Amino acid sequence: MSHTEGNFERVVIAVDPHKASWTAAVVTASLQPVATVRVPVSLAGYRQLRRFADRWPQASWAIEGAGGLGAPLTARLSEEGITVVDVPAKLAARVRLLSTGHGRKSAAADATSVGIAALTATGLHTLVIDETSIALRALVDHRDDLVKSRTQTINRLHRLLIQLIPAGAPQRLSAKTAAELLGTADSHTPMLGTLHALASDLTSEVRRLDERITATTSQITTAVKASGTTLTQLHGIGTLLAGKILALVGSIDRFRSAAAFASYTGTAPIEASSGDVIRHRLSRAGNRQLNHCLHIMAITQLSHDTRGRAYYQGKRAVGKSHREALRCLKRRLSDAVYRRLVRDAHPETATDPGGHPGTTTHSSAAGSTPTTDSSDKSLPGPAETDPTNHTSRLT
Repeated sequence: MSHTEGNFERVVIAVDPHKASWTAAVVTASLQPVATVRVPVSLAGYRQLRRFADRWPQASWAIEGAGGLGAPLTARLSEEGITVVDVPAKLAARVRLLSTGHGRKSAAADATSVGIAALTATGLHTLVIDETSIALRALVDHRDDLVKSRTQTINRLHRLLIQLIPAGAPQRLSAKTAAELLGTADSHTPMLGTLHALASDLTSEVRRLDERITATTSQITTAVKASGTTLTQLHGIGTLLAGKILALVGSIDRFRSAAAFASYTGTAPIEASSGDVIRHRLSRAGNRQLNHCLHIMAITQLSHDTRGRAYYQGKRAVGKSHREALRCLKRRLSDAVYRRLVRDAHPETATDPGGHPGTTTHSSAAGSTPTTDSSDKSLPGPAETDPTNHTSRLT
């Protein structure tokens, strides 16, 4: 039977996105691909993909990492009123591993795995592209690139100054300091003259990068303020960190619970028990950039008199190591960030820690010191606590 408009069998157009190409596979309810196509990431490629998909007008769409590499395609489809199911990369990889192909990897096989996952998995979310989030992500990534370039330029400049200045150059080097040092450097020989010219050029480059970083930081600050987020009310989260979290998370509605969010942030510990010894280890899964944001937040709380610090000290007092106690704190902070994002996204349903709607809370730390219970892990799969019990939460 031909899979055309007259056939009402469930069909999914599944896409495996890459930086330069999109590979799509049409997968039917029998979990078999009936057609595949690979197109370039461009307007012409998008039109080619849409013409290909027109043969199955009743098909739904599924994209691996619809909010990541697949975001440009998801945005184009959304503009045409087409909803997209977001298939996590790990789920597609698991399907591929269990397939008869024994995990052999190709773009077409990957796309087929995405389609099978979309047809068989439960709990997958349709993704709505948030243009503000995409713009913020672009700004955050751009600033990160600029900072990386500045660090590399400073390192090159430092090496040159060590050769030009007998006393060397300070570790924390700025364009102003470099220019002052160059003013005292000897450049009377051809070799020294060449080094001096190169150092002068790098100093100018650092100054330009500083200006661009400042401008981008200002844009991020404006975007974060315009978003109306209250993340910055949490101790340890400034404007830049809030911008990065918003950019990396996107829509908080794609996480069904605080536990799912913790898994995504890599703060849900993994059991590593053996016999009678119950242990848990650090999870290396999840979004490492988000995990780093929570790490910065935790370290900041430890350096001040906060409830987060008191919580950490309580963990140390019961015998946990520094790393174990820090993991416990990061797990709690993940919950705090999740609740704050949910509250910001749905202010009409927000409640205060006591359960009273419409009340805003402010915290100088992670919030109220939590009670010691089974969810204070390192334990596998963090337990949910009563949302009305403010003594067990960090907000």
